[in-house]
Amino acid sequence: MTETQGLVAGLLLAFVLVIYTFWPDNVFASQREKTRLDYLLERKEQLYENLRDLNFEYRAGKYPEEDFVTQRAVLENETAQLLAEIEYLQQA
Repeated sequence: MTETQGLVAGLLLAFVLVIYTFWPDNVFASQREKTRLDYLLERKEQLYENLRDLNFEYRAGKYPEEDFVTQRAVLENETAQLLAEIEYLQQA
């Protein structure tokens, strides 16, 4: 490959990459819009993970019992409210 052919190939590649990146209707990179239910299901997973982490850290001795009980109650209440809203949206 000559130097000119390499330059042309590089410019063509750069042009294609710019078009791909900035094209307004880029079908490949588009995502569907999240619904409220999608958001709540993701949040539920986060809360469950937070509860698992809290239990692990308590067992490892990083939390005093009073703080653990308070934090666990907050997370459980938030999870209960979230699950109620998820159930309501799934029935609707």
